[in-house]
Amino acid sequence: MYKVLVVLVVFAIVSLGQGEEYFAGKYDNINLDEMLANERLLNSFYKCLMEKGSCTAEGSDLKSVLIEALESDCAKCSEKQRAGAKKVLGFLIKNKKTWYDELVAKYDPEGKYRKQYQAEAEKDGLKILK
Repeated sequence: MYKVLVVLVVFAIVSLGQGEEYFAGKYDNINLDEMLANERLLNSFYKCLMEKGSCTAEGSDLKSVLIEALESDCAKCSEKQRAGAKKVLGFLIKNKKTWYDELVAKYDPEGKYRKQYQAEAEKDGLKILK
């Protein structure tokens, strides 16, 4: 099972809110392929997370759960949310490397989460360490 990493959470947890057992499924039906193809939407979330722009309600939700998800190995994430996070991480690493690096620098400056999740990412052909 693939675990959450800094930026993987970044856009994929867009589909998350806070809940008890799992993060609320309020956004679980978002089409990630459409979202990843929408440069304007991606840019909006990126700016929100980097504190370079305003946040939508979804962006604010994401920011509010990001650290908890990282620290808890996404204990409240459903399998669907984990799969979405994996997809988004791969997209960012392959297509938005600069954003990925900047988000990692902000949310994982000591490299704690990169090291924690590297072995699992490599199983999927992703290199998450700089």
